[in-house]
Amino acid sequence: MKRFFVRLFAVIGVLATLILLVGFVFALVGAAAKPRLPKELLIEVDFEQPVIAQKPDDPFAAAMMGNSMDLRDVVEGLERAAEDQRVQLLVARLGAAPMAMATAQELRDAILAFRARGKKAIAWAETFGETGPGNTSYYLATAFDEIHLQPSGDVGLTGLVMESPFLAGTLEKLGVEPRMGQRYEYKNAMNTFTEKAFTPAHAEAMEAIVDSWYEQLVQGIATGRGKSPEEVRALIDGGPYLGVEAVDAGLVDALSYRDAVYDRAEELAAGEPVRRPLARYLAVAGRPHAKGARIALVYGVGSVVRGKSGFDPLSGSASMGSDTVAKALRQAIDDEKVKAILFRVDSPGGSYVASDTIWHETVRAREAGKPVVVSMGDVAGSGGYFVAMAADKIVAQPGTITGSIGVLGGKLLTRELWAKLGVTWDEVHRGTKATMWSGLSDYEPEQWARYEAGLDRVYLDFTTKAAEGRGKTQEEIHAIAKGRIWSGADALRLGLVDELGGMTTALRLAREAAGLAPDAAVELKLYPEPRTPFQAVMEQLRGEQATTSPVLVGLLETLRPVIRLAARLGLTGQDAGELTTPLPEPLS
Repeated sequence: MKRFFVRLFAVIGVLATLILLVGFVFALVGAAAKPRLPKELLIEVDFEQPVIAQKPDDPFAAAMMGNSMDLRDVVEGLERAAEDQRVQLLVARLGAAPMAMATAQELRDAILAFRARGKKAIAWAETFGETGPGNTSYYLATAFDEIHLQPSGDVGLTGLVMESPFLAGTLEKLGVEPRMGQRYEYKNAMNTFTEKAFTPAHAEAMEAIVDSWYEQLVQGIATGRGKSPEEVRALIDGGPYLGVEAVDAGLVDALSYRDAVYDRAEELAAGEPVRRPLARYLAVAGRPHAKGARIALVYGVGSVVRGKSGFDPLSGSASMGSDTVAKALRQAIDDEKVKAILFRVDSPGGSYVASDTIWHETVRAREAGKPVVVSMGDVAGSGGYFVAMAADKIVAQPGTITGSIGVLGGKLLTRELWAKLGVTWDEVHRGTKATMWSGLSDYEPEQWARYEAGLDRVYLDFTTKAAEGRGKTQEEIHAIAKGRIWSGADALRLGLVDELGGMTTALRLAREAAGLAPDAAVELKLYPEPRTPFQAVMEQLRGEQATTSPVLVGLLETLRPVIRLAARLGLTGQDAGELTTPLPEPLS
């Protein structure tokens, strides 16, 4: 029986590889065909599909992402469409898909820039929430010229909530005792294990984030719908709204089914435009920054780890490997054609050592005369801020979570839990600190003193380098550090970032830093170069990259919500790292 299953999975693996190879051949044939675009175009985009920071180039990992859209593809696709005379208007589907505030803001910026070129943009939704909130989807919709809602739909505009689980009571019942250290009171990731509710510092930081996001939500809706902030606050408190109520309140322009939305689009069009999904359009039209002075684009996405960047199919999350990112930065430094580096960071942090490795390469880039501009995504906290803080300029969206300059660590003592399960342990050791990392033994006073000294060392190094990078004193940085997270808007006020915006803003600053004209043509070149599907398959065959059998894809999709919850609670067995920022769930 064992031999049968071995053969079965071997056959499945071979078939999966053959399918990928055939797909690669068809992709080459399709590329050779050089399709042309119609003279009149209507661009479509579906924001009910997740928009992610970066789509993996590994075809197996990409398959796990389903129909997810790469944020860069959406932004650059809209930029290309805005300057294309063939494109007449944009129709976008929205709804209730969860979306982080910073992602929604980056998309809003792209849509408003599209409209600024004199082109119409229509948003439509079956519902903004139905039986749940639809705050950020509606916030994004207000960047469009018109908002259409299906007659049976709702507008779930109800305000923002940030919830955090606490396991101290659970661990107490299980016989698990946390031993944690942090620098300082705002470094609250471990509060999940040590507390039963928000501490005063934890609550203060969360309140400030929600206040900042709420004001951004209010201001965006007010500007988009031509209302005062006071009117919008009253509308939020009066929600949610049925379709007819939403029209009467001026939240949507019309109640329309999909066919009526496209009829309206054709009315606004000058001719008879042909519909094209944004991804297909970009694939044919090409990216907007393909020629000119070279600016390197380096991604740092996911938890910071030592080793190579990767993708976890269980949680659907990426990792920022110090080997991968440092090598990409070195390649950009060594490339004589590169005039500046745009470093896109979207990370809650992780390993202190890995963060320091990447930080060092950003310093080397500046010393080599290659300006570095960081564009922050949804989050660039703790280790995510560490890798960014040496840049010439830092750009964040108002809703970006950043800061969290601090350090934490410790362990969970589990001997009592094992005893309740009838499991006993014994041990022998040599060396006074041999049991320091064991979850079966509490810290001895000397062990804890050494551990605390290590936390102090990391915090001092973090704040010293932050002060150097941001042109501040150690005392000024300490006052706004202590592990506290900030919104991008507050970070600008505090001097932790230089400007608000997204990758488009960061690219403008990279041009300036390189001594180029603001409108100079540039080639935005990705480092490391993305692999072709064929290269990825060959790496799989050589065993150079871990992957997931296609047979497991359905199972992994089913388990993913459970795995994400386990990861959020720190139950996956993976060390999050000393420089980690706790994150709320995506807003909706």
